[in-house]
Amino acid sequence: MSSLSLISSIVILTNFCCVSLILAQQPYEGQAFTDCYNPDTSKSVLGYNCNGFNRSCQTYLTFRSQPPYNTVSSISDMLASDPFQLAEINSVSETATFATNKLVLVPITCSCSGQYYQLNTSHTVVHGDTFLVIGNNTFQGLSTCQAIMDQNSNRTTKTLYTGTRLNVPLRCACPTKNQTDLGIHYLMSYLVSRGDFVSKISDTFDADTGRTLEANGLSEQDPNIYPFTTLLVPLKNPPSSSQTIEPPSSSPPSPVAHPPVSSTKSKKTWVYAVVGAIGGGGFVLVIGFIIFFTFFHRRDKKKTDSVIVSESLDAVEKPLQKNGEEESESHEFLESISRDIAHMALSLKVYKFEELQSATENFSSGCLIKGSVYRGTFDGDLAAIKKMNGDVSKEINLLNKINHSNLIRLSGVCFHDGHWYLIYEYAVNGPLSNWIYSENNDGKFLNWTQRVQIMLDVASGLNYLHSFTTPPHVHKDIKSSNLLLDSDFRAKIAKFGLARSAHAQNGHFSLTNHIVGTIGYMAPEYLENGLISAKLDVYAFGALMLELLTGKEVAVLFEQNVRLSDRLNSVLNNEDGGQSLRQLMDPALQESYPQELAIFVIRLIDNCLKKTPGARPAMYEMVQFLSRTMSNSLTWELSSNIQDSGAVLDGIETV
Repeated sequence: MSSLSLISSIVILTNFCCVSLILAQQPYEGQAFTDCYNPDTSKSVLGYNCNGFNRSCQTYLTFRSQPPYNTVSSISDMLASDPFQLAEINSVSETATFATNKLVLVPITCSCSGQYYQLNTSHTVVHGDTFLVIGNNTFQGLSTCQAIMDQNSNRTTKTLYTGTRLNVPLRCACPTKNQTDLGIHYLMSYLVSRGDFVSKISDTFDADTGRTLEANGLSEQDPNIYPFTTLLVPLKNPPSSSQTIEPPSSSPPSPVAHPPVSSTKSKKTWVYAVVGAIGGGGFVLVIGFIIFFTFFHRRDKKKTDSVIVSESLDAVEKPLQKNGEEESESHEFLESISRDIAHMALSLKVYKFEELQSATENFSSGCLIKGSVYRGTFDGDLAAIKKMNGDVSKEINLLNKINHSNLIRLSGVCFHDGHWYLIYEYAVNGPLSNWIYSENNDGKFLNWTQRVQIMLDVASGLNYLHSFTTPPHVHKDIKSSNLLLDSDFRAKIAKFGLARSAHAQNGHFSLTNHIVGTIGYMAPEYLENGLISAKLDVYAFGALMLELLTGKEVAVLFEQNVRLSDRLNSVLNNEDGGQSLRQLMDPALQESYPQELAIFVIRLIDNCLKKTPGARPAMYEMVQFLSRTMSNSLTWELSSNIQDSGAVLDGIETV
């Protein structure tokens, strides 16, 4: 062989090897997945390159179970997986329910679609969805907002409407030729969570750390990965359920597992350790306060049976005796808060009392909103600071777990001198009651569309509590003064002091002998027999909708001996040519509302106020009905001729 031929062969062989190595890598997308409208898709935000040895392959996803996606059937439906295979690889039955945040293995078939590997599934848009929320929250990073937008590029608008069905491409990949030559048969799409690093993930699934770095285009010098992204883990054998068992959090990672770090990074590690120790110590003190205060508070309580019915708009539960279930819930909270210190520390800030004093000008009268609630300013951002006494453990525990745009967000806590201070997001337009009662709204006015939007917001928040918390919760105190409006007049449910878990199924209800609430909002079965279920909130929601339409408190209507059922029936039957409707509606609207839609809302109210709980609709049904009503209201609002509003009712279902 001549020297020239030898050189040419070496060049060709070298180029082939380099190309093979490049094709073995899928570029890690880093934090680019949150930049939904960035046209740069040079990384893998749209999907992994279709560069494998096969155009289709068997592989695996991981998914962390979260209600309502916490059963074999719901996860398999969501991720287009076979339920039998999913149950088998996770060593559970097909009817199993996974614990919240349990890492679930999902067997799938991955295929090339154009230039990207993917598994196609679908998602029906719910209220509050955006492309980022769907990719980042619902699918936990198994898809990206860019990929979903690209797959649905034929849509004429970027606005997502409730009920719309979207195509969702899930992130997966097949091994390349040189990977299969190394005995790698699967590239598992692993969802990165906080505290994960490449070597830890690789060790968990018996993968080679170097191969994992290579498969994702990472290096020992730049191994950084981020939550809500996928990391391809090259596997020689299928993963097993034993590998998804979380190790004890107290076990420190092996020093060998970490990639080399510079002296600067080492110093940062020490800083993080010190900060973590201080933060952890502070939170332990808070827990100690909880236990101390709860214990002595209970010792002082009188053990007397009581029934409390408050007609005040600011009714607060002050029980003289707790039943066994409530006592147990409080003990469970104290145990769970100890287990979840790390999680709580990430989501709730523990404030110093001096910080609250500075934020409220030492709790001056100028910062007082109402009662014991103050307006505070932290780094230029407004917050509501509520001073509370008693056991607030259940409220903190619930608010720390929930995350919904129509539920008020708790951002921090403080304990000082025997008092709790809870720091909430600030709703600039205050309580809904300030806007709808004609006798005290000081000229404030909500138009028809704003009122329907508020109804939809409250229904969405309640649906989240009833269907998407584990266990399901009942608010128990829905009323206009407990609903806050932000700068866009979007409603947020507040005051969770009476909220409690409810396991009502197949007609079985929780029971209590402690009746607390506001006259007009309390359902008959609760007021008479202490029965608690999600239908309790549905009844109160019906009363709230009635207030939004009439501009009057339901308590006032009761005092006037108004037979609500007769009033509603006369409107629905249209016995007097619409006169009953005009008398019922808030005069502030000045007949500026679509009559047919108003009658439809009254029909919804009538169903919510049914005496029999089973006859009332579920909140998810109310969300569907009100979503359509909102859409039709916007159409009516845009119409120049209000008299033609009857045409917008096409397609609305009869309740």
